[in-house]
Amino acid sequence: MNQSETEALTWKVSAAIRALAMDAVEAAKSGHPGAPMGMAEIASVLWRDHLRFDPKKPAWPNRDRFVLSNGHGSMLLYALLHLTGFDLPIEELKRFRQLGSKTPGHPENFVTRGVETTTGPLGQGLANAVGFAIAERTLAAQFNRPGHDIVDHNTWAFCGDGCLMEGISHEVCSLAGTLALGKLKVIWDSNGISIDGKIHEWFAEDTCARFEAYGWHVIRAVDGHDRHALEAAIAEAERVTDKPVFIQAKTVIGLGAPKKQGTEASHGAPLGAEEIAAVRIAMNWPYPPFQIPADVYAEWDQSAKGAARSSEWEGRFAAYAAAHPELAAEFERRVAGHLPADFDTFAQATLEAVQAQAETIASRKASQNALNNLAPKLPEFLGGSADLTHSNLTNYKGTLPITRDPAGNTILYGVREFGMTAIANGIALHGGFLPFVATFLVFSDYARNAVRMSALMHQRVVHVYTHDSIGLGEDGPTHQPIEHAESLRIIPNLDVWRPCDSAETQGAWNAAVSRSQGPSALLLSRQNLAAQPRTPAQLAEIAKGGYVLVEPTEAPRAVIVGTGSELQFATAAQKVLAEAGIPVRVVSMPCVEAFERRPAEEQAAVLPADLPTVVIEAGVTRGWWKIAGRTGAVIGIDRFGESAPEKVLYPLFGFTTDNVVATVKRVLG
Repeated sequence: MNQSETEALTWKVSAAIRALAMDAVEAAKSGHPGAPMGMAEIASVLWRDHLRFDPKKPAWPNRDRFVLSNGHGSMLLYALLHLTGFDLPIEELKRFRQLGSKTPGHPENFVTRGVETTTGPLGQGLANAVGFAIAERTLAAQFNRPGHDIVDHNTWAFCGDGCLMEGISHEVCSLAGTLALGKLKVIWDSNGISIDGKIHEWFAEDTCARFEAYGWHVIRAVDGHDRHALEAAIAEAERVTDKPVFIQAKTVIGLGAPKKQGTEASHGAPLGAEEIAAVRIAMNWPYPPFQIPADVYAEWDQSAKGAARSSEWEGRFAAYAAAHPELAAEFERRVAGHLPADFDTFAQATLEAVQAQAETIASRKASQNALNNLAPKLPEFLGGSADLTHSNLTNYKGTLPITRDPAGNTILYGVREFGMTAIANGIALHGGFLPFVATFLVFSDYARNAVRMSALMHQRVVHVYTHDSIGLGEDGPTHQPIEHAESLRIIPNLDVWRPCDSAETQGAWNAAVSRSQGPSALLLSRQNLAAQPRTPAQLAEIAKGGYVLVEPTEAPRAVIVGTGSELQFATAAQKVLAEAGIPVRVVSMPCVEAFERRPAEEQAAVLPADLPTVVIEAGVTRGWWKIAGRTGAVIGIDRFGESAPEKVLYPLFGFTTDNVVATVKRVLG
């Protein structure tokens, strides 16, 4: 092949991305063609010559991770997966954005093989990439041995102007610079356009200087359409290993569309038949929609290269396993996301021991005790707090910050609730770790969208939220969570635990780490909570989310449901009512979501439909009416709190034994 033929084929390689992107968006009559068309050369240089992966083994542990943070440009990723040999046939690209396709509007890790993380909410993909890089470095420090580097891969991320406008980009990129994450490489699609037009009117900072201030290695103003310039920049990025790398790639959005390139018109809408015809002429691309010539497929296919890469690593891992068999087995267990074989037996014994101790302590302290119990069994813990470690009590025996030792197990996140949570999602997605993060419950609002992404992506992340009610006292309504428990409960696939004592707290942790298909949130008290007596059968019921804690000797006339710190009022009221000849059942409901997964007949056995139900929780009442029903009542708080000691606030808002007793009598008529 002579030079002119080579150059023509090289142009066709990039043109294939542009053609697939514009044709898929046109077929769907919706989507974002501009970013894929503008980033075609960047993607082709990285994916064909630098990114280490095997399209036939998408889960190969030592593959490079790739994140498309500007996930609206999803057709760029789908085109890359298809062209390089992943199991994503052309028929799926033709079904872009259609029900049941493997090419949804934004990349989803649980739908499409080869997609590392779900992206779309801008900036969070960038945060996930930081999580990938932290996981890679920490896993390498924990498992690599002299002569055996089984963990050694880069994390590459594409991001757009919108990702860098989002505040989360500051949170996570500042931390990445502080941690000197040398395996993290970010390429900025610097096209100067967002939905509202040219961004210089609202985003005029020197972004490269910002990243230099973070401590990143910055490569400025690379021509994003010049393959030679891109090759040089990416090669330079690979040589830098002591700090993260930020490449500014100057591009033209929608390149190739004569009327719409360089404008917001190419960002988030189909180009239209007339413009697409003009693109084909401009690109010298005479092929009909979704047709890729054989020579272009051959240039793109990475099957042989990928097989060689993964095979070479498998040979290295075999040598590692021969030299370090126990480490190799542990590595495989952790990467697979499996708990130790005897974990269930261990967890049950631990729960029984905690129940026997019957300590009166805050559930945040019980959580710390649970971590001390679990951590020796689960070295995959990689936890951290948003500058509240000694309030959240997420430090445990053996806690070692990774800032001081790369083989550590704790991240000092600083005041970065949103960034922290999205980083944890990336750590979970990477594999090898079971991340948990912590802050005050009231600040879950800052983290909320990343919590939602944990649930959407089915990731095992434990979200620890302390100071869970007005019980925190004098800090007042700015810090007293009122609506937060309920707002977390409405997130699908998120288990929200609000334990009433130390045994339920241990049970909540046991359930959270055992849950493989989604995250859990643990809502924990600042104030001390008395231990509740339980039979072994009741102890086993904790994991089911809701169970009968107190059953009267006579048939109950009503049910009181309590959670967390308010359970104490339910049990106290039960005793008063019993003395008055009114038998009532007390149900502890630490996790509504787990309870509602129980078969209907089991739920009915706990909450009989013919018994009036009173629910008590120091939070908004709205969601609890589903359980209380028309004949019951909810004792809660539907206003903001007050600044005062806990002992003053609880009576003020009706959280007293007398009020519970009176409410039960009222619903009984």
